[in-house]
Amino acid sequence: MATAPINLERHGQPPLSLDLQIESLQKLQKAAQKIGSILDLDELIAKIVNDISHSFGLLESSVYLHDKDNGEMVMSGVHGCTLHHKGFRLKIGQDGMVGYVASTGQMRYAPDVDKDPYYIGCEPTVHSEVAIPLHVDGNLVGVFTASHPDLDAFPRQQLKLLQALCDQIAVAIHNALRFQSERSQRQAMTREAEEARLIQQALLPKSSPYVPGFAISGYSIPARALGGDWYDFIPFPDGRWGIVLADVSGKGMAAALLMSATRGMLRSLAEACCTPGEVLSKLNSLLVNDFPAGKFVTLVYAVLDPAARTITFANAGHLPPLLVERGGTRFLETERGLPLGLSAGEYSESTVELPADSRLVFYTDGITEAFNSSEEEYGSTRLSEHVRCPDASALSLLDDVRAFAGGVLLADDASVVFVKAS
Repeated sequence: MATAPINLERHGQPPLSLDLQIESLQKLQKAAQKIGSILDLDELIAKIVNDISHSFGLLESSVYLHDKDNGEMVMSGVHGCTLHHKGFRLKIGQDGMVGYVASTGQMRYAPDVDKDPYYIGCEPTVHSEVAIPLHVDGNLVGVFTASHPDLDAFPRQQLKLLQALCDQIAVAIHNALRFQSERSQRQAMTREAEEARLIQQALLPKSSPYVPGFAISGYSIPARALGGDWYDFIPFPDGRWGIVLADVSGKGMAAALLMSATRGMLRSLAEACCTPGEVLSKLNSLLVNDFPAGKFVTLVYAVLDPAARTITFANAGHLPPLLVERGGTRFLETERGLPLGLSAGEYSESTVELPADSRLVFYTDGITEAFNSSEEEYGSTRLSEHVRCPDASALSLLDDVRAFAGGVLLADDASVVFVKAS
C-alpha cells in the first residue's frame, strides 16, 4: 500500500535561524541566476546537479526528464551516483520515488530511505532523499532528486527552499527544451534548404552553349538560399537554340518549387518544336489550372536561329529585352502577353536580326529594381549604359549591380542572359 509523503508542517526538526534562512535565500537567488541564463540543455542540467550538490552538501542529485510518449522518466543529469547513468529510465507510477512523484505531482521526502517502499537505491551511504516534481503551467517537465548521507537531513525550511529552486529549474529546463526543439527545427530546415539549393543549382545550365557566330551566357543570384528566377538553354536538332529567362512570383521554397515545375513543362513543350508564342500559350493553359491563386510567372522564351542570324521571342509579362546595335539601344516590346498562370491568353511573337557586334540582353527585375543605400534604383538607364560597353557580359552586369548596391543585400533574385553576335 502507498505511503503518504511527509507532511512538512509536522516535521519535527527545529526551524532554521534567521542567519541560516538568509544564507539559504541567497543560495536560491544565486543558483536561479546561474541556471536562468543557460539554454543548452545538457549544460543546464549538468550545472543544476553539480552546483546544487555542492551548495547543499548532497551526496547525490539528479534530474529526470519526462518522456511523455513512453510514460517514463529519463535520467538526463546526475551527480554522485555510480550505479545509474544518463539514459536510465523509470516507469511513471511504478518505479521508485521518481515514478511516484511523476504520477502524483507531489513532492516526496524519505527521511530514512530504508523505510520508504518507493526508494530505489544508488549509493549505499544515502540515508535520506527528496524527489520534487518540475512543473510548468501544470505540465510535468521532470523530477529533481536530492540525496544526503545523514538520516532526516532536510529541515522543513530547506525542503521549501529546494521546492522554490525547483520552480526556477522547471522554467529553465522548459526554456532549454523549447530552444533545443526550435534549434533542431531550424537545422533541419537549413539542411533541407541547402539540399533544395543544390538541386535548384543543378537545374541551371552547367555551361554556356557553343553556337558558332554567337556567345551566349547566363548568370543568376538568388536573394535567399532559394530563388524563383531561372534561365535555360535548350538545344534543337536543327541547330537552333531555345533561350529562357523567367521569374516566379515570391521567394524561397515556394518559388523554387513552382520554378522547377514550370521549367519541366516548358522543356517538354519546347521539344515539340512549337514556336515561342505557341509554347507560352500551351504552358499558360497548364499553369492556369495548376498554380495556386495569386501565383504567376513572368517569362521570356526565345528561339535563336544562328544560320539566319535572327531571334524570335514571346514575352509573358516579363521586362522587355534590351537590344544593343550600332545605332544605340532599344527595349523590345511585344503586343500581347500576360504573366503565366493568371488567366487564358495569347502570346504574340517578335523577330529581330542580330548582325555582327549586336547583343540582346534578357534580365529580371532584380537588376533594374536593385536599390543602393540612398534608396535609388539601378534602373533601365544604368542597364543600357552598362550593356553598351563592348566587354559587357552577364557576370559584369551583376557585378555592377552589386557594386551599385554597395553591400546592401539584393531584395529580389537577379538574373541575366546575354546573347552576343560576333
